[in-house]
Amino acid sequence: MIGSDPKLDQFITDNRWAVITTLRAGGMPSSTWVAYARDGDTLVISTPGYTVKRKTLDKDPRVAVCCTSDKAPFNFVTVEGRATVETENLIANTKLVFQNIKGSGYDEPADLQGWLDKQQRVILRIHPERVYGVIR
Repeated sequence: MIGSDPKLDQFITDNRWAVITTLRAGGMPSSTWVAYARDGDTLVISTPGYTVKRKTLDKDPRVAVCCTSDKAPFNFVTVEGRATVETENLIANTKLVFQNIKGSGYDEPADLQGWLDKQQRVILRIHPERVYGVIR
């Protein structure tokens, strides 16, 4: 389970979009919209290896991932924790993300390995430390 509240844990499972916030070297936050999937008690996010969010994690692994619903009342659950950057087992973890966003208009590329290589993609694995949110 992610966190200790079953309702928040289920919300994370049921949704697919989030805003991830990392910290720049000077301490300023940087936020971007991402798709995510859960892998057991962690979250996985596929991102190009050259993005700001990826680079900031080299200096500070702290992150906040605010998972949101697709429609009103726009509930949310925030997962605070630390991220690790993975460069192996990319296909399996990227497939988790594509499975979670199935039907959203973003389809898994036919040549997934080529797509991963071309974009120098990595997996950000979020290890939760604090979970909170609002479910109406």
